[in-house]
Amino acid sequence: MRRKDRKVTNPEEIRKVLEECRVCRLGMTDGEKTYIVPMNMGFDYDGERLILYFHCAMEGKKLALLRENGQVGFEMDKEIALTEGNTPCQYSFRYASIIGNGQAELVGDENEKAAALAKIMKHQTGKDFDDFEKNPKLVRAVMVIKVTAQEYSCKRNG
Repeated sequence: MRRKDRKVTNPEEIRKVLEECRVCRLGMTDGEKTYIVPMNMGFDYDGERLILYFHCAMEGKKLALLRENGQVGFEMDKEIALTEGNTPCQYSFRYASIIGNGQAELVGDENEKAAALAKIMKHQTGKDFDDFEKNPKLVRAVMVIKVTAQEYSCKRNG
């Protein structure tokens, strides 16, 4: 990381950034090309270990790519705002972001899937999974992608 002054290392601050980000961009490789998809997410974070959860249809390009190569990159950000200056070089953006890479796996176990979907719903809506009507068919109708971060960094400007 070039700008060490922007690095965030405090686990509570990292958790705050995670909690405020609703969309994570998931990057995969399609041969020599990169394929990036913005996705809603949920997460587990214990101060060091970071696991991201995503849901999607049971088939499609994402899943085909992940089945070929589970190595992914990810990026999420918040607080994007322009700060103005008197010269072009004085303009900047205020932001907080988390960028990293990890190993993706497709979750097949229905109990693990339901737990991951609960994390996604809690993160996106603030509601517990128990607040929603239960329908096991819906759990079976979606795929859950679990990304275990191998490395990540958090930065803040402003």
